[in-house]
Amino acid sequence: MSNLSQKISPQNLAIVKKIGLAADQLGLQAFLVGGFVRDLILNRPCKDIDVVCVGSGIELAKQAAQQFKHATKVSYFKNFGTAQFKVNDIDLEFVGARKESYRKDSRKPLIENGSLQDDQNRRDFTINALAISINQQNFGQLIDPFNGIGDLNKCIIRTPLEPDITYSDDPLRMMRAIRFATQLNFRISEKSYEAIRRNAHRIEIVSMERIIIELNKIIASSKPSIGFKLLFNTGLLQLIFPEMAGLQGIKEKNGIRHKDNFYHTIEVLDNLCHATENLWLRWAAIMHDIAKPRTQRFEDGIGWTFHGHEVVGARMTPKIFKRMRLPLDAKMKYVQKLVNLHLRPISLTKKDITDSAVRRLLFDAGEDIDDLMKLAKADITSKNERKVKRYLNNYEKLLIRLAEVEESDRLRNWQPPISGDLIMETFGIKPSKPVGIIKQAIREAILDGEIPNEYKAAYQFMLKKGREIGLAIKV
Repeated sequence: MSNLSQKISPQNLAIVKKIGLAADQLGLQAFLVGGFVRDLILNRPCKDIDVVCVGSGIELAKQAAQQFKHATKVSYFKNFGTAQFKVNDIDLEFVGARKESYRKDSRKPLIENGSLQDDQNRRDFTINALAISINQQNFGQLIDPFNGIGDLNKCIIRTPLEPDITYSDDPLRMMRAIRFATQLNFRISEKSYEAIRRNAHRIEIVSMERIIIELNKIIASSKPSIGFKLLFNTGLLQLIFPEMAGLQGIKEKNGIRHKDNFYHTIEVLDNLCHATENLWLRWAAIMHDIAKPRTQRFEDGIGWTFHGHEVVGARMTPKIFKRMRLPLDAKMKYVQKLVNLHLRPISLTKKDITDSAVRRLLFDAGEDIDDLMKLAKADITSKNERKVKRYLNNYEKLLIRLAEVEESDRLRNWQPPISGDLIMETFGIKPSKPVGIIKQAIREAILDGEIPNEYKAAYQFMLKKGREIGLAIKV
C-alpha cells in the first residue's frame, strides 16, 4: 500500500491536489497526516483534513486558500503555528512539522521546528503517525516509519515510542488510547496497556475539560462498555469518576448477594445505545444507579435494598456535573429528571396499571416520556429470560396505555386549564395561599380522573373548591 491516492474520494482528491500545488509553489514538503490517513485506510468517513509541512503551516494555508474560489477566510494562531480554513464542508488544518519536549508538571510541550520524522515521533499512536505525501513529485506516497499499517490490520493501539514516556509526557493520551480502542473496537497492546496502568496517576495534571471531551467520545461510541471496562481496569475511572468506579463490587450477607452495579450500569448503557445517539440520555443511563452504594442496606427477610437511590442520585447529579465540568444547564436538568423518574415505568410493569398512575407518569415526565421509556427498557438486564420476557411484554402494554391516556388527556406538555390570574380575578383576591390550593386541587382532580383536562370542567371545579375554602365569587 505504497500509494494511497486512489482511495481518496474525488472531492477530497481535488482539494488535496490544490494544497499540494500550493506547497510546490512555496518549495515546501507537505503531507496528509493523522486521523484523515487512518480513516482513509479503514474506509471510515472523515471531514477533517490535517496537513503537515516542513516549514510554515500558516504560509502554506494562506497560499492554499488562494487556490479555492469558495474557501472561508484563513484563521491562524501564531503562538501554535497552526492555521485553518474550510472548503465546502471540509475542515482543513495546517501546521509546520515540529518536535516536542515536556516538563514533568505540565502536558504543554516546548515546541521547536522539526522534520517530518520529528513530527511522526511525537504522534500519540502508530495508527495516527501515518503520512501521505501530496507534492506532485511523489503524490500519494505513504510514509509509515512505525508500521502503523500493520497495527491497523491487526487492530492494535500502540505508541510510536516507549509508552511510559508517551503517556507520562501527555497523560491525556491514555484517555485517547481507550477512546480509539472503543471507537474502532481495537485492542491496546499489552505493553501500552501496562504503561497506562503505571501512569494512571498522571491524569491528575490534565484539565477536566479535556478529559470530558474524550470521555464523551467514549460514551458516544456504539459500545461504550469497552471503554468503561478499560478505564476501570487501568485505574483511570477511579481518578476521574470515582462515583461510577464505586458501583463496582458485590456484597454478600447470609448467603444473599446483589448484582454488580458497575457492570449492570454499562450493560444498561450498551442497551440504550441500540435505541439512541442522544449523549445526555446515555449520561442518564450512567447516572441512573449512581447512588446505590450510598443507599445500600441489608434488611432481614428482604435482602439487599437500595431504597430512594433514584432521589439521592438526582441530588448527586448537579454536584457530579459541576466537578466534571459538564453543562449545568437544561442538559443537566434533563439527566437529573430521568434519574429521579427511572424506576417509575418499571414499577408500573409489575402490577395492574391504573389510569391515575399513567397520568401522573405522563405529567411528571412531560416531553421526556419517550426517552424515559427507552431508559426503562434498557434497564432490564436480568439473566432470567422468563423474567425479561415478562417485563418486556408488560413494558409494551404500558406503552400502549401511555399512548391511549395521552391521546385522551393530553398530559405530555400539560398546561393548567385554569391560570392563577383567573383564580384571583374570579374571587377578587391577591397572590396568596388559596390560589396555590385551588391550582393544586385542579391538577390532582385531573390526574385522578375526577374531571377531564379541559377548561369548562376545570372552571366549575375551581368554583366548587373556592366555596369549600370560604371564597366568594367576585360580583
